[in-house]
Amino acid sequence: MPIAMEGWSANMTADTKTRHVVLSGCSGGGKSTLLAELSRRGFATVPEPGRRIVAQEMDGVGAALPWVNMEIFARRAMELARTDRQQVATVEGWVFFDRGSVDAALALEHACGASVAITLDPSERYHDVVFLTPPWPEIYRQNTERRHSYAQAIDEYTRLRAGYLMLGYDIVVLPKTDVAARADFIVARLGCA
Repeated sequence: MPIAMEGWSANMTADTKTRHVVLSGCSGGGKSTLLAELSRRGFATVPEPGRRIVAQEMDGVGAALPWVNMEIFARRAMELARTDRQQVATVEGWVFFDRGSVDAALALEHACGASVAITLDPSERYHDVVFLTPPWPEIYRQNTERRHSYAQAIDEYTRLRAGYLMLGYDIVVLPKTDVAARADFIVARLGCA
């Protein structure tokens, strides 16, 4: 079942795509902590769609939890990621996303075989540089919202890296260092100080 994109690109411009930067990579690799640091530094940020869906579902029926039905979860994440982009389309300056529609489309492809070529429109492209958090066992933690194993997190990282490369993104793997140094690394790499 294709994901509807009616009215999707109305507010998206080439400038928006060059300012919207994705933080992706291994679950439990420090993306949310890094996003908080970038926000503290004054950058616009968008939290991970999946974490918001899990929190919502755990308070409700739970049908869209990734460990219950990954396809439904991924479709909801696609919708939420698209809504997020629309809501920040007019924000000036850099906007950092903890995951986004590409991550959701790759999860959907993994869950049910729905091709990324069908679920993603070229207008949904983010900044060409995508920052990936690598697998980092020393900081990885399972919890009530992150139930998959570290081995599953590594598998996800491998799929995401391959998917972003296939889509023509420039992958930059973040160093395993403290959050301030990681934020400095991103700011320097993008020249957005």
